[in-house]
Amino acid sequence: MLFKQQALLRQKLFVLGSLVIGSVLYLVARVGTLDRLQPICPIESRFHPPEPEQIPLRTLQFKRGLLHELRKGNATKDQIRLHNLVQQLPRAIIIGVRKGGTRALLEMLNLHPAVVKASQEIHFFDNDKNYARGIDWYRGKMPFSLPHQITIEKSPAYFITEEVPERIFKMNSSIKLLIIVREPTTRAVSDYTQVLEGKERKNKTYHKFENLAIDANTCEVNTKYKAVRTSIYTKHLERWLKYFPVEQFHIVDGDRLITDPLPELQLVERFLNLPSRISQYNLYFNATRGFYCLRFNIVFNKCLAGSKGRIHPEVDLSVVTKLQKFFHPFNQKFYQITGRTFNWP
Repeated sequence: MLFKQQALLRQKLFVLGSLVIGSVLYLVARVGTLDRLQPICPIESRFHPPEPEQIPLRTLQFKRGLLHELRKGNATKDQIRLHNLVQQLPRAIIIGVRKGGTRALLEMLNLHPAVVKASQEIHFFDNDKNYARGIDWYRGKMPFSLPHQITIEKSPAYFITEEVPERIFKMNSSIKLLIIVREPTTRAVSDYTQVLEGKERKNKTYHKFENLAIDANTCEVNTKYKAVRTSIYTKHLERWLKYFPVEQFHIVDGDRLITDPLPELQLVERFLNLPSRISQYNLYFNATRGFYCLRFNIVFNKCLAGSKGRIHPEVDLSVVTKLQKFFHPFNQKFYQITGRTFNWP
């Protein structure tokens, strides 16, 4: 009798154990299914494709003619269809700084076979009217490219416009941001020179730089003057750091890009996780222009527009000194935040 009760108990325990094991296996399978149903990309990154693990540059070598057309923005309808060309949102943006060398940097990065550039400044994120047109309008302003290429645009006004960091973050929170800077006083004078030239073309008079940069009432630096305000790099960068970690920024030395561009370009290649392809062959010094020009291949060379490298007006040395002293503490903080030091006064 006892033997029968023990056998019956073992049978019930076996059935119960089978049910428990079956339930556990079901839950494990269910969790695995739920995991597979999770979105592949977070919300903010759904507008752009994931970055490829490796850019097939060997494939690009056999499409040199196509690359040449893409660089010029001249892809035909047949090329778009045949090569499955697409308009991609940028994975990197040169956000500033005005008169820091943004155009030169963009054109030089376009030497890389895996990079395509938006030729014009789009002003999507800093212009309310353009921004209201939506992300598809922005994508439509991008050049056609091969799916594994990286699209880059530049709009220097982005750096100093308050709404821009949040707007770019909403498009892509992991985007890479390039900032090219020059010695702040030199940059401010260059900014003034460009505006002055525009006034002179229209036969209009303009104030001297000294009168704009220094407040006549206080004899102190006039921070209301936009050219001065733009050169306070750390003030603008701090606003960007509310949305992006410092690791997503790369600081380019605009002064060095003029005199010795290759090392700066190699640093950008590494920051963008691009294979090193820009070499000294692609850069040659034009003694007549006084600047480096670009060699894309044996038949296609390019120099920057003649408006680059304007001659600056002479500025009173006491004003230059006052500006340099004013910028100095801001520069020190900029070095501390970015981890890059410059030999600025």
